[in-house]
Amino acid sequence: MNEILKKVGLYGIVPVVKIDDAEKALPLAGALCRGGLPVAEITFRTACAEEAIKAICKEYPNMLVGAGTVLTPEQVDRAVAAGAKFIVSPGLNPKVVSHCIEIGVPITPGCSNPSDIETALEFGLDVVKIFPAEAIGGLPMIKAMSAPYGSLKFMPTGGLNESNILSYLKFNKILACGGSYMVSSDLINAGDFAKIEEMTRNAVMQMHGFELKHVGFNTENKEKALAAMELLCRLFGFEPKPGNSGAFAGTGFELMYKPFHGTNGHIAIGVNFLDRAVFYLENMGIEFEPESYAKFAAGESKAVYLKDEIAGFAFHLLQK
Repeated sequence: MNEILKKVGLYGIVPVVKIDDAEKALPLAGALCRGGLPVAEITFRTACAEEAIKAICKEYPNMLVGAGTVLTPEQVDRAVAAGAKFIVSPGLNPKVVSHCIEIGVPITPGCSNPSDIETALEFGLDVVKIFPAEAIGGLPMIKAMSAPYGSLKFMPTGGLNESNILSYLKFNKILACGGSYMVSSDLINAGDFAKIEEMTRNAVMQMHGFELKHVGFNTENKEKALAAMELLCRLFGFEPKPGNSGAFAGTGFELMYKPFHGTNGHIAIGVNFLDRAVFYLENMGIEFEPESYAKFAAGESKAVYLKDEIAGFAFHLLQK
């Protein structure tokens, strides 16, 4: 898969933006970045789209900006010249797809049926947009339609919002979701960038689903670990669960049989999508211990430790 599209997949959510006033472009980009989503699809549905893309790419060079609603090869050229790193179209126009392939810019054309998908496959594409997703059957339709197409990934757009976007993201053939609910034209035109930042942050937190899973305490030996487990269970009615390397009191406390990660112990934070959460935190300057990665039998990432302790505890992310 193209590296730009891989990055889109790690962001998980792509705000789909319609800008009517180019002066709103930079404060909008700032709100998205502060909200934790430095990525946007600026649609060519307005006359100022090209100007907006150019301004954002200049002022926010680390932001991943694409152009949407691209209908002609000429629009492709204008978008790329302005700084767009990927192209999205509402349908599958062979001329547009061919031109993007020729100049080496990734494109996700809109598809709504198997014939569209097979045309995309003929072009060698491995990611397609599903549009309008909810109107043509939503996630059940995507699951049914995706079955014959192996490793093909989908980017649904149209009708996605805070009530359904997580269910889409949890399907393993969804690369990312396009959504405009956190960047509505009404909010942009009103200049309510504080609300856009808030809604963007809420969308990011909903996607990651950060949740305290358990706290692990280092003890000197197995005898002391089991004694602590028994005390916690007697005091609070937790279920004792002795294991190979530590003992759990209920699901929230782990007593290690010997000092493990962290000065005092470790704290496990559950996440919906471990690789996306790592990417998000790395963009915030957090470093991870590469050798601490644990994998499921099928090869997907299961857990990884942050490099630095916080208040004497090591932290690790844990795939839910």
